[in-house]
Amino acid sequence: MLDYDFMRIAFCAAFLVAAVCGPVGWFLVLRGQTFASHALSHVGFAGATGALLLGFSPLSGMTLGALSAGVLMGFAGERTAGRDVMIGLVLSVALGLGALFLHFLTHAASAATALLFGDILGVSRSMLLWLLALSVSCLAVLAFLSRPLLFASLQPELAEAKGVSIRLLDVIFLALVALATAECAQITGILLVFTLMVAPAATLLRMGLAPLVALAGTILLAVAEAWGGLVLSWYTDAPTSFWIALIGGIVFLLTCGAQRLSGR
Repeated sequence: MLDYDFMRIAFCAAFLVAAVCGPVGWFLVLRGQTFASHALSHVGFAGATGALLLGFSPLSGMTLGALSAGVLMGFAGERTAGRDVMIGLVLSVALGLGALFLHFLTHAASAATALLFGDILGVSRSMLLWLLALSVSCLAVLAFLSRPLLFASLQPELAEAKGVSIRLLDVIFLALVALATAECAQITGILLVFTLMVAPAATLLRMGLAPLVALAGTILLAVAEAWGGLVLSWYTDAPTSFWIALIGGIVFLLTCGAQRLSGR
């Protein structure tokens, strides 16, 4: 399997993406904003198809679209970001724009399929470098913000009283979510962004571990699920995104079952 260059690139890409999606998803689940990542992925889809229509890289369009939506959502605050109706409206409008752009992309049907369902085996070396830059930037910013972000997530009123800028944290964090979403879509596709963003984080939160241990655990679990999906896809010829989603769901259900048996 590793004799092929495209498989080695795929494993590297899966590691870079999973290493970001794990900890970002942990804060996302902790803050109760999982639906926001789904909306950002659809906005990114509109940006990616728009970029394809204009002749640019779909990853650049997806990143720009999701990042713009994340920043705007952060500035809007809880009045918009916390309402499922508003997020659902943004999601549906963005998906409609993506469908409109696809209508004019008669020559890029395969690219549209890759955007929706992921194409990790099609990651190029240049895209791998782009993913590396995004991953390092996201992890550096998240490491810098982790303590105030955890404080604001658990006790927002007290954090604001202590001088923590809740609005600024919301903007920066949702921008990080947007970048992680754009990365994740390269592996799982727009429709299955929840796979790596939410499943490992939800599993670790169910365990009730300390924050630092849980954040490290989300990275390990997300990487294990991504690599496991690649290996199973190689031997079964089923899509990688399917196996990643299935592994994430099984691990979460096993964790819930173990908690019930142990009485926790």
